[in-house]
Amino acid sequence: MAADSGDTIFGKIIRKEIPSEFLHEDDQCIVIKDISPQAPVHLLIIPKKAIIGLSKAEESDEQLLGHLLLVAKKVAAEQGLDKGFRVVINDGFEGGQSVYHLHVHVLGKRLLAWPPG
Repeated sequence: MAADSGDTIFGKIIRKEIPSEFLHEDDQCIVIKDISPQAPVHLLIIPKKAIIGLSKAEESDEQLLGHLLLVAKKVAAEQGLDKGFRVVINDGFEGGQSVYHLHVHVLGKRLLAWPPG
């Protein structure tokens, strides 16, 4: 679980305690490549605010959540995902969440099957 301090691997990456190449950084989030990619392009958009998961987000997080999706659109364009991409937010154990710090996956550059998983 993410503590209020964001003490997860993502919190450590945000604080630059663990080296990582940021493809994007602004005052609200960072974007990195997933270390276990499930597609030729697999990016993670991680808010700097430590929210355990989407189900734990509050009304006050509305602007931040929208910002994460606009960043997804921007980095998808920068990565040349003009034929399409998928945005995924896993929440909780049964939702496949492995790091309990909200993050958005952007996947592309291959045909993504439906239904997932």
